[in-house]
Amino acid sequence: MKKRKEYDDDDGRTIANMNIDGMPWYDRRTEALKDENGGELPELTRKEKFGFYTGVLKAAMLVVLAFAGVYFLLIFILTKIWT
Repeated sequence: MKKRKEYDDDDGRTIANMNIDGMPWYDRRTEALKDENGGELPELTRKEKFGFYTGVLKAAMLVVLAFAGVYFLLIFILTKIWT
């Protein structure tokens, strides 16, 4: 096995787990390592869920309005050119 490099700023946390079943570097020993809460999401309150969903809807509406604005601008320009 390769000798691992040691870094001064490494605290041992995993940001993105790249241990994927079937890959050459897959290591079964790391499956036992989980984060503090067991890998489960915390339960959200009703107010937190409402805030989450309204934020998602606002972001989606922003994208829809941007596409609609570009679409109507394109239609307006094309009708001015063709008439």
